[in-house]
Amino acid sequence: MEKIKLTIDKRTVEVEKGTTVYQAAKQIGVNIPVLCYMNLGHLGIENRPGGCRVCVVEVEGRKNLAPSCSTLCTEGMVVKTNSPRVLNARKTVLELILSDHPKDCLVCAKSGNCELQELAIKLGIREIPGEKYSEMSTYRPDTSPSIIRDLDKCVMCRRCETMCNKVQTVGALNAINRGFMAVVAPAFERNLENSPCTFCGQCVAVCPTGALTEVNHTNQLIRALADPTKTVVVQTAPAVRAALGEEFGMEPGTLVTGKMAAALRTLGFDYVFDTDFAADLTIMEEGTELLNRIGKFLEGDKDVKLPILTSCCPAWVNFFECNYPDMLDVPSTARSPQQMFGSVAKAYLADKLGVKREDMVVVSIMPCLAKKYECQRDEFKIDGNPDVDFSISTRELAALIKGANISFTSLPDEDFDNPLGESTGAAVIFGATGGVIEAAVRTAYEVFTKKKLDRVDFTELRGLEGIRSASIDFNGTTINIGIAHGLGNARKLLDGIRAGMYNFHAIEIMACPGGCIGGGGQPYHHGNSEIIKARHQAIYREDAEKPIRKSHENPYIVKLYEEFLGSPMSEKAHHLLHTHYFDKSKQKQD
Repeated sequence: MEKIKLTIDKRTVEVEKGTTVYQAAKQIGVNIPVLCYMNLGHLGIENRPGGCRVCVVEVEGRKNLAPSCSTLCTEGMVVKTNSPRVLNARKTVLELILSDHPKDCLVCAKSGNCELQELAIKLGIREIPGEKYSEMSTYRPDTSPSIIRDLDKCVMCRRCETMCNKVQTVGALNAINRGFMAVVAPAFERNLENSPCTFCGQCVAVCPTGALTEVNHTNQLIRALADPTKTVVVQTAPAVRAALGEEFGMEPGTLVTGKMAAALRTLGFDYVFDTDFAADLTIMEEGTELLNRIGKFLEGDKDVKLPILTSCCPAWVNFFECNYPDMLDVPSTARSPQQMFGSVAKAYLADKLGVKREDMVVVSIMPCLAKKYECQRDEFKIDGNPDVDFSISTRELAALIKGANISFTSLPDEDFDNPLGESTGAAVIFGATGGVIEAAVRTAYEVFTKKKLDRVDFTELRGLEGIRSASIDFNGTTINIGIAHGLGNARKLLDGIRAGMYNFHAIEIMACPGGCIGGGGQPYHHGNSEIIKARHQAIYREDAEKPIRKSHENPYIVKLYEEFLGSPMSEKAHHLLHTHYFDKSKQKQD
């Protein structure tokens, strides 16, 4: 690559051609403040519209100040990042943004983690000149089952638009209006619930202000915990344990499984269980469905629906219901682990405990905001009573623990309760892209071949590339597998299947980049790819340390089938653990 030299704040720096001034300054430890800029290194995407002008710098020979995030370095360029003119411009720009911004910081969901707030502190803004003459924009808040959209707090950074349109290709958010009324909103001013939004929450994960936040269910949870007539049980997803510690100052990738279980008991839950148990159950049902379809295919059945698509991710399910209504019979009918757990808890566990269904409250701790939407779907209710009453995010759990004055880092490690707390390593890796299909292969291989699987680690299914493929030898039968994470990659894969480009037997898709570890409800990582990698490694580390690493060897899963379900894909199992899908393509129509 061609190298060029420039001077930044009287310091010479050599960079590759094509480097921006912002990037060059960062190389020498000069951190220019930014607002609209966002670098998603693990996705190879930068949001650098140069729109907010907070990152302006002075370039010798140029009349106007230049946005450092979108200005490319040139040979011999002389840059000042801290001149009085630059500092005054940044402060003025931020004051203008704040003049049209609500002043409800004390109760804002992003208070304490708001980039606009941090910038105001950094630039020393304590008053806004001329504020009384400014015209405040006003919009009605938009609340969906998962996401709250408050356009009064939108600063037009367009990060959410980049995530929604470029990364996820959902197309639910677009810039509308001009001037003070300019915001990013659903096209044609529809609300989120009636738009193509999948509720993946990736927009929430990158929003620098309180314009996009999750629907908070912690108040309902506290009321349920305080109600002596309710038996409150909790399930925790595998990705949560790999990220929760970040909220308490721990290094990314620190596993906090035992401390999390202890914290949940301290909060007052009657039973602390693990969604990993239901992940093992998912493998039994989804794996059996996969083998049934492959068996029919090998017998010459031309009508069998292949490839089978995993159905664990509710944002992905919503995406294909909106975009691929002609393929609704292709995905597995198995419910997600969250919903399998809720169904089993309110049927099997409630009966064992002697508790009425309506008196049991099932709560899930999830890395995903789409889970809030999923547990409200009508097909997961009986006479209006949901299998999972409500879901809270990793961030919400951290806030609950802090609010309860629990010293998380000092807690002793504790185990989950049984029978719904025992799990295998196969279940843990559900939290990472490629993990669901690897878990399925571990069980499907032994069931299909009737031989013991000695090599448990299928490393060819792992990684963070957006689209991956691998062929697994089932003792002479080749099984072709496709993997995608991020809905933009999912679209490419599905379009390829429609066009007959692929010969896959099974495909795993996760909506969020990195899988559940990068979910919209996880601690904010601000595009730091090293954090995603650390969480990814933590998931596989816990898998390697598990005494049992195949779902069908979980003794409590075996017992559940013996006592209650009968066998995988039995009539009872199908009723409690499977679902069906709907054509939602009209939500895409303009």
